[in-house]
Amino acid sequence: MSSIKNRKDNMSKTMTKYQLDHFKTKVKRNFNPLIEEQELLVKQYRAEATEKIVGKLAKKMGADKILNEFKKAEVQLRSIQDKARTFFKKKAEQSEDKKSNFNNYRFDQEEKLSLSDCEEQLKDWARELVDREIRRRPEGLKLKQLEDLKTKAIDQVMESGTPEELIQQLDNTTKKIGIAWVVDTSKIKQISSN
Repeated sequence: MSSIKNRKDNMSKTMTKYQLDHFKTKVKRNFNPLIEEQELLVKQYRAEATEKIVGKLAKKMGADKILNEFKKAEVQLRSIQDKARTFFKKKAEQSEDKKSNFNNYRFDQEEKLSLSDCEEQLKDWARELVDREIRRRPEGLKLKQLEDLKTKAIDQVMESGTPEELIQQLDNTTKKIGIAWVVDTSKIKQISSN
């Protein structure tokens, strides 16, 4: 008889799926804004640092000479393409008057490699260097800490036995980042209905 009572006591202390979902949602509600804010700081730093590093990286690798030649060649190519379009468009317009077959023309051949392809490759490499540096900077360390605490809090939700135990664990975890899991409402003034 006592084993049935113990089992009922244990069952009443375990959490339902809805309670677990509630706790996971609350963890995300508390951590996501902080993580998103830190990610914005990291993204801002990443963008600024990547722009600075691309030129230095290109120069260090010797790619700056190739990029400069590419830029000059593309300017010249665009000029020639514009001349060609004007020429062929003019010939096509003239051929409409004379009823010849010169009105069917198009330019569909593109170069396989462009300056922007080279620049994007350099930016990718620069981003990798910046990402390594970000992990050592305060912004990156704080972001990692927030993500780790969020993971720990979700683990606590899934591994906890009772709501009371979980609330205490989450309160201890969130205090590390200045969030009170259990909010003291006794100091809040009652809203009057006047």
